Amino acid sequence: MAELVPRWEWRTFGEALGRAEEAFAALTPERVEVSDELYLLSAEGDASVKVRDGLMDVKHLEAVDGDGLEQWVPVLKVAFPLATSDAAAVVAALRAAARPLDRAAYGLDDLLDEVVRPDGALLAVDVHKRRARYTLGGCMAELSEVRTDRGATRTIAVESEDPALVVAAVRSLGLSSRTNVCMARGLKTLLGFGAKRFAAIDVGTNSVKLHVGERRADGTWSTIADRAEVTRLGEGLDAAGTLGPEPMRRTTEAIAAMAEEARRAGAVEIAAVGTAGLRAAANGAELVGAVEARCGVRIEIIPGKEEARLAYLAAVSGLELGRKPLVAFDTGGGSSQFTFGRGGEIDEQFSVPVGAARLTERYRLDRPVSEEELAAALHGIAAELDRLDGRPSPDELLGMGGALTNLAAVKHGLAAYDPDVVQGTELDRAEIDRQLELYRTRTADERRTVVGLQPNRAEVILAGACVVRTVLAKLGRDSLVVSDRGLRHGLIVDRFGLGPPVG
Repeated sequence: MAELVPRWEWRTFGEALGRAEEAFAALTPERVEVSDELYLLSAEGDASVKVRDGLMDVKHLEAVDGDGLEQWVPVLKVAFPLATSDAAAVVAALRAAARPLDRAAYGLDDLLDEVVRPDGALLAVDVHKRRARYTLGGCMAELSEVRTDRGATRTIAVESEDPALVVAAVRSLGLSSRTNVCMARGLKTLLGFGAKRFAAIDVGTNSVKLHVGERRADGTWSTIADRAEVTRLGEGLDAAGTLGPEPMRRTTEAIAAMAEEARRAGAVEIAAVGTAGLRAAANGAELVGAVEARCGVRIEIIPGKEEARLAYLAAVSGLELGRKPLVAFDTGGGSSQFTFGRGGEIDEQFSVPVGAARLTERYRLDRPVSEEELAAALHGIAAELDRLDGRPSPDELLGMGGALTNLAAVKHGLAAYDPDVVQGTELDRAEIDRQLELYRTRTADERRTVVGLQPNRAEVILAGACVVRTVLAKLGRDSLVVSDRGLRHGLIVDRFGLGPPVG
């Protein structure tokens, strides 16, 4: 028997497959196969375990290379009934709970009734496939239609003994930005099996933000809940150097309510971080202790550089930014974080204590101000952002945080906030100047009537717009792109995992 040479595999799922559709349409399939298979899926693992043509077929993941390609090796391919040792190999591949296997042999029904169906972490699913096979760039490529009783999808697979050929073929199909998803993970994602929910809480100087996300089997995320509550934790912090009792009470209550909401939604873990306000406060540990005692959530007070890293991670995972030089900045209530990089690579990061809540108190920007008062505030902010001086203008400037998303919502006149509209919005100097004048001439109550502005942002929006305007001027840009994502999204991705794309 010839020696088996393991092959490197890559696969993606979805109805819309981009320019790969055109590539396959230009080719003639070498053969088309139709089959009905039974897949045994595990919430705890991704081994390929299926029954086809009366054979129990099990493959084991042998290796994953630096491009995310997977090498699968056959470990079992036998006819039913299975010997006890073969049934044990199936149980091991599925990472199923240990159970006695007392039969001398196992038919398929025995395996399903005694091993699979009693275990909530296992699932048997009938799969109908139509597979068209091609040769592409020296690789075997398949375009398949996959149907189950709970939904249907399409999948492209590329494989070869040479991993470099697979990577090149994937790039030629225009699919290199997609994550490699094996058949078991793709089926679990289609069926909603094995998904887990996690929560992230961002405790900022002006607001507390919650994100509850569901991680699917293929590593992608869907949003279950995402909201913010203004608690003004940093109220009076600049003058006193400590957090006041009432701001701490408001913030503790908000975090406790969010933790309860996350648990009701099924979150199995909650990560919480505190930023500039807690870093600056002499009694920050007091709030951390109060929150933990109240709801069992432990807040980690993170340094400014870590805050910048997480915000940047959120930004680059949410927008297609390419490899050009870019600056991402996240401006909050107590500080602003800046990251200089290219795509997923970071060159420099820092945090400065320039935030809307602090500036509002310092320059009294929660009320109508004269042109001279606004100019003085902009001059002071420019002095505090001197670390941006003398830097080359980036190809892309990306902004995050409540000030940016509110400026975008006001630009679009969103009576109800829509993250899909805000995400990717371009704000130019003219629009920011228009809104600066809008807020400069109004009281906080009058600002609350502006369509798109969240009412609880009325006091701090002018200061936030001043920061944004100053950053544009410092970096020599006429416009920026808004990301609806923020620190909480980067936190949930960082702590609970997201797979890298090929290439």
